[in-house]
Amino acid sequence: MTLTVELDADTDRRLSELAARTGKSKAEHAAEILKYGIEDVEDYYDAVAISDRVQRGEERVYSSAEVRRHLGLDD
Repeated sequence: MTLTVELDADTDRRLSELAARTGKSKAEHAAEILKYGIEDVEDYYDAVAISDRVQRGEERVYSSAEVRRHLGLDD
């Protein structure tokens, strides 16, 4: 798949410097950044959804004491 994006000047400069430093192309780095960065974005939206459910009282929240007790970590 081909994707065209417009980068701000600072991001383009940083990507160019990274490419020069590593010998990889800007496109290779952009693909790598998207591959690994998408996981972070997915995690962020998952966390927001869970936070929303907690605020609505739809998600069970456990205290650290409850977790330690459940795992048998109490001293």
